[in-house]
Amino acid sequence: MSRSILVVYRPAAGRYTAQFRSVVEAAAELGVATVVLLPTGWEAPETKGLACYHADLDDTAAVRAAVDDIHAEHPIERIFPLFEGDVLPASRSRRDHGIPGLTPDQALNFRDKNVMHRRAEELGVRVARSCRPDTVTAVAEFAEEAGYPVVIKPYAGWACGDTYRVDSRDDLDRVWEAMGDDRHEYRVEEFIRGTEYHVDSLFQNGEVVFEQLSQYTYSVLEYLDEPGGTISRKHGLSEREQRILDLNAVVLRGFGLSTGVVHAEFFLPDDGGDPVFGEAGARAGGGSIVPAIEAGRGINLAGEWCRLELDPDHRPAARLGPEIGTEYLGSPKYGRITAITTPEELTALDTVLDADVWKSVGDVLAAPTASNDVLGWYVCEGTDFEDVRARFKTVRDAFRVETERS
Repeated sequence: MSRSILVVYRPAAGRYTAQFRSVVEAAAELGVATVVLLPTGWEAPETKGLACYHADLDDTAAVRAAVDDIHAEHPIERIFPLFEGDVLPASRSRRDHGIPGLTPDQALNFRDKNVMHRRAEELGVRVARSCRPDTVTAVAEFAEEAGYPVVIKPYAGWACGDTYRVDSRDDLDRVWEAMGDDRHEYRVEEFIRGTEYHVDSLFQNGEVVFEQLSQYTYSVLEYLDEPGGTISRKHGLSEREQRILDLNAVVLRGFGLSTGVVHAEFFLPDDGGDPVFGEAGARAGGGSIVPAIEAGRGINLAGEWCRLELDPDHRPAARLGPEIGTEYLGSPKYGRITAITTPEELTALDTVLDADVWKSVGDVLAAPTASNDVLGWYVCEGTDFEDVRARFKTVRDAFRVETERS
């Protein structure tokens, strides 16, 4: 039987298509076949010619049963979950069949923020103060001690979904009502005032083989007020920025990562203290982070993850290049789209390297509800952080959406 890998793939919205294709291509280059596990009822043209199976990907037992069937027919060497929510079920299937990669115990370090922060503290890394929302009084007392605002978020969420910034006791009462009987699924953290960064890393056998530090141009919890942007920090790092990279390696090794890809977030707090660890996901960065790194460094993180898993001698051939920035595309307009700027029109602009628009004429726009609920993205280059940020405005001004109310 030929060598095989399994990719757990959710084709919804097309945001993982490029990652999926890159993994399939990397495996094929190494003579390894790709098997795909899709959500029940889904088909995707990019899976044509591949062995495909289906399961309710939100049901761990169903996923494990499907992998049992797959493993009986294919010699699966590795499992690649591309979506945050599939990391833990994939780890349980690895354990079921002795497949190398993150174990459930290690995966919990990346999926459960209560476990994640406790483990980071054990590693000597600073984290935000937090409490469990056992009662509204407990949260109110924590907020008085830590100071408003505080952040209430799911301990196993993603993309800032169901995440609340609480600025007052009145806000807390409103959020408490919204959480209802599900408060046991949340955690409460102090709000860190400072500059937010992310690190996108590739590991092989416990060693960092690629890392890129990037700085957000906005607050993730204030995305409605400014489009979401991030700019690489490859040149002229400060001591505190270098400290983020050092701590990132400490955290990921301490979480048990051997070989894989991770998107982690840190803050440089305004108090001048040590960087604060925010969170880490054992998957490639979301939104346009993967295409931005591909445009700027010449590698696809998901494809490189596959190569690192299957080829012990592989090392990413990443170039350094100028600073690269990427920003979400948004619009204050709601209703049915009658006209919208195309990706081709965006990439024709000076310094724009890549772009994608997820909406088209005829689609209906509603108010965004999550940090990734946007219209698309673009990637551009510049000489430094401020230069790239200035170019963002030029591209943003060129992006046009026209709508009509139905």
